[in-house]
Amino acid sequence: MTAARLRTSAALAASALALAISACGGDEEPESDGATEAGDTITEEVVVQAGDGDFNPAEVYEKAAPGVVTVISIFDPSSGAALGSGGAGQGSGFVIDKEGDIVTNAHVVTIGGQNNGGGEPREARQVFVEFADGNRVDAEVRGYDADADLALIKVDPDEVDVTVIPVSERDEYAVGEPVAAIGSPFGEEQSLSVGIVSATDRSIESLSQFSIDNAIQTDASINPGNSGGPLLDSTGEVIGVNQQIATSSGTNSGVGFAIPATALRFALDQLRENGEVDYAYLGVTTQNIWPQLADELDLEVGRGALVSDVVEGGPADDAGVEGADDQMSFQGAQIETGGDVIVSVDGQELEAESDLAELISRQRPGQTVTLEILSDGERREVDVELDPRPESVPSG
Repeated sequence: MTAARLRTSAALAASALALAISACGGDEEPESDGATEAGDTITEEVVVQAGDGDFNPAEVYEKAAPGVVTVISIFDPSSGAALGSGGAGQGSGFVIDKEGDIVTNAHVVTIGGQNNGGGEPREARQVFVEFADGNRVDAEVRGYDADADLALIKVDPDEVDVTVIPVSERDEYAVGEPVAAIGSPFGEEQSLSVGIVSATDRSIESLSQFSIDNAIQTDASINPGNSGGPLLDSTGEVIGVNQQIATSSGTNSGVGFAIPATALRFALDQLRENGEVDYAYLGVTTQNIWPQLADELDLEVGRGALVSDVVEGGPADDAGVEGADDQMSFQGAQIETGGDVIVSVDGQELEAESDLAELISRQRPGQTVTLEILSDGERREVDVELDPRPESVPSG
């Protein structure tokens, strides 16, 4: 099964499945009487974490749908975009402020980049935005972030009525909480699908060599054209930007992914200010530790990031972090051993597999973080000044 980003061609019929480049969404039934009769304790816990209220898809749709737009991108024929006649592609987006700023996926308004045609991403020649009331207006690409597959585009707010959809301030999302996705799958504008958060802490592909961490997995039905649309919680706030599906057929199979609101909030200010986003870089490759592996390696911690490789001349290397010097096979996995174990970043302990990358990605280049490291059975703290993230991952 592969992860596919899906873009629907504006020039083709709604059934043109082959024009795929990204999507995410959900297709689970709303709460039923059976759901409240069985397992009351679990249901109440999910509702509380989901947003202090019952999930009403009709209310969420009524509140948010006017702020969801269809994004139509026109690419030069020389771009090599396989998008049908005219080189047109289509996705979704949503309004985030009264000034006419709209969020979508970078791959909706660019062509190129890793897993999107190759090479450096190139902006569309023209971008149009169609609103729920039928108005279609020109849009300007203010900037895009290939690392997080996010883009900020802008329309003139004097030309259309804009409805703002708030972005959630939450950093965590409960597995099982209900969600709604609104977008334009196969060109069918203003389509609603509902489901749940199936998992969190997923890593998904971006348009660069760096992954998007802490992504949200959902069973909401997501298909070509949903890319860039909002994944909404029970209050109607955006908790994710629908980005891709795991599929072997090019259509939804119940496993969709959304870029988390934490990544969106980090990128927005920089996109507004500079049109691009700078990320911090540590310069290590790590492996996840689980309790049985910790026992096998005689580690005093059951969780953490086992350093397998340190980029020469990178921030971690300069700070004296050590990589692996041996390897072993354990429980079906090939483990690089002998390296340091990173236990925490600025006092925050690593629990999930993507925690290290997520915590570093929240920093700015030039900032200093304190790593707690287990090295040869002894704990020590190391201050590391972070570099800007390179355009590609250095080898060695």
